[in-house]
Amino acid sequence: MIIPICCFSCGKPVAHLWADYVERTSKGEHPKKVMDDLGLERYCCRAMFMGHVDLLDTVAKFKKA
Repeated sequence: MIIPICCFSCGKPVAHLWADYVERTSKGEHPKKVMDDLGLERYCCRAMFMGHVDLLDTVAKFKKA
């Protein structure tokens, strides 16, 4: 749903970088360059960003039962 606060593997805080990552990649920058600039060096943190699908807007459309 939303990006986790910390990386599951190493525990590095990553949630504060998500908005910058999405903004810059949507403008056409290469994800590798963006992650390098943001300081995401470990493969576990990079995999978390590459594999994350933001479903919050989709789920928010449904009512609670």
